[in-house]
Amino acid sequence: MTQQKPHAMTPPLHQHLLGLLLGTAVGDSLGLPLEGLSPRRAQRLFPPPLRQRLLPATGLLSDDTEHTIMVAQALLAAPADPERFIRHLAWQLRLWLLALPAGVGLATARAILKLLIGLSPHRSGVYSAGNGPAMRIAIIGAFHAAHPPQMERFVSAATRITHRDPRALTGARAVARITARLTTGEWQQRPPLPALLAELRSCGDDAEWLALLQRLEEGVKTHWSVARFAVALGAEGGISGYIYRTVPLCIYAWYHHFGDFRATLEATIGCGGDSDTTGAIAGALAGCTVGEAGIPAQWLAQLREWPRGQRLLRQLADALTAAAPTAAGRAAAPTRPVRYAWWAVPARNLIFLAVVLLHGVRRLLPPY
Repeated sequence: MTQQKPHAMTPPLHQHLLGLLLGTAVGDSLGLPLEGLSPRRAQRLFPPPLRQRLLPATGLLSDDTEHTIMVAQALLAAPADPERFIRHLAWQLRLWLLALPAGVGLATARAILKLLIGLSPHRSGVYSAGNGPAMRIAIIGAFHAAHPPQMERFVSAATRITHRDPRALTGARAVARITARLTTGEWQQRPPLPALLAELRSCGDDAEWLALLQRLEEGVKTHWSVARFAVALGAEGGISGYIYRTVPLCIYAWYHHFGDFRATLEATIGCGGDSDTTGAIAGALAGCTVGEAGIPAQWLAQLREWPRGQRLLRQLADALTAAAPTAAGRAAAPTRPVRYAWWAVPARNLIFLAVVLLHGVRRLLPPY
């Protein structure tokens, strides 16, 4: 395992939130060009070092970061009311799909279509254990870290609006609870393995989840690399869109390379498959751990997205810090969602689609 770095010490709430948001975006932008590729093909087509490649020296963002932004905006509008929060998130999801995003998971698309025809957020979810909840949930864990029961209510609401499979909730809980522990300062250093396993076992008790945790325990104790752990998950050809593959892999990479953002992302994305989502989740965990200071400056500098880019993420971190409830008793304070040029999103999505199509043509060419 890599050694912890000095900047792994806990920053204040704002730095946790900002590191999480920027880490999500950086991981998403790094993994996006490699999405769907096997580890071998990704290495041949896009050899190291890892960098943003969808456009030269330019990091663009996909649905993983966009969903995190929507959850953050809903938290600002309704930080203490899960019912109002889910209604606000439902409207954002409807508008997001109407803006024709270039990528959307099948289960998420079906759920939003149900919202569009008038079903309530309590009935829109489909029976799926896809990655949708895990990619957007970390911000809830950090925001409601001081109040675990409230965090659980918000995590459940944000999961079930699109995914009703209990496995989806288990995976989402795992991500949110880790960011909560990091934000409260309980895990300023790499937590002892028994503490991590106890937290993860409390997220779900089905046989498959417990078996995955046994593999994680074995991997840590025998010092498996992240790639070796992926093989143990049966994902040697790439991480699928199944939450019980994605979440354990991201947690293992975060734990194995605790305090080292670059190593965490290189190992995670190097496993191939759904690499923008694994990059976003691992980036959220690692970013929450190290704060902005621990994210490589070059990766941040090349994050040139608009209108939902770095400026918006920084404004969200400021607003969430001001609105968050605290352990000292400060109540959550509703505020206006952060304004940005939402009217530019459809045009941006068309340009993004053209870039993705050109990139797809490039991926058909050698080297094989």
